[in-house]
Amino acid sequence: MTEARTVIPPLGGAAFAADSRLLERVRAVGERTGVDYTDDAVVSDLLGRHRVAVNRATHGPAGWIGGLALAAGAIWPFVGHAAPATAGRPLLAYAPAGPLLVLAAACLTLARLRWKRALMHKELAGYREALGLARAYGIEPAYVPPWLEGRREDGGGKGAAPIPRYAPVERADEDTGTPPSATLPPKPAAVSEYERVADQGGWHDEVGWLLVFAGGIGPAVAVSSGEPLGLAALALVPLAVVVWVAGHRQGRRKADLRPDAEAYARAVVAARAAGAETPDLSPQLRALLDN
Repeated sequence: MTEARTVIPPLGGAAFAADSRLLERVRAVGERTGVDYTDDAVVSDLLGRHRVAVNRATHGPAGWIGGLALAAGAIWPFVGHAAPATAGRPLLAYAPAGPLLVLAAACLTLARLRWKRALMHKELAGYREALGLARAYGIEPAYVPPWLEGRREDGGGKGAAPIPRYAPVERADEDTGTPPSATLPPKPAAVSEYERVADQGGWHDEVGWLLVFAGGIGPAVAVSSGEPLGLAALALVPLAVVVWVAGHRQGRRKADLRPDAEAYARAVVAARAAGAETPDLSPQLRALLDN
């Protein structure tokens, strides 16, 4: 079962209070949905609970059964006729694929309906509306989790429930805002290093196994053909070990840098939510928060 995790709101009460007109409209949204979106603790709890509900709807039994039925229905026509029990009996060889695909369609449709219903809950819809209003007043969140908009886990796609867009509102002449209540310390060197190496690697395991495979094929060919040159392929085995060691060191380095990078990314989100001016998160830090 998915456990609730503390979620930092993309924007909090201090950010909404930066403009009294925005604060009034956000409070009106809250009155309609029954949620005080200016209370950071309430919003954090709300996002944590609904994230669990959205994930549960996506990865529930209906989704698993639908995926398995779809795979079985797609494979059956290719393997069914090869089974001894169905040899020469086309009905048994192909017909079961039909019910399996129907079951898959029903289960996957049910899973999507449950996911969409969880995503469109009035409390989440109200918070997306509040974020859209903030953008209209020139206040941009540092980070919006993909699940909140129904986007893919990698952050791609428009999403099934994007943050609504409203016409931009000019800032008031008088100062109606609340001074930022949070400041962000300079970016640590460890965070910059994580951003540099985050996208590197990821290929060491695959290349290592390919080298081991090639190193084993060469001697086998040499023995069967009597060509001793194939024994030279054994040199690929220690090379594979070198690749694996390099990959392990790189992975260990990323793991050591990850806590500092995640802490900084969360600090940026929290500071922006509190109304402070912060730099935009890099793609590497966004991906870190997504995971």
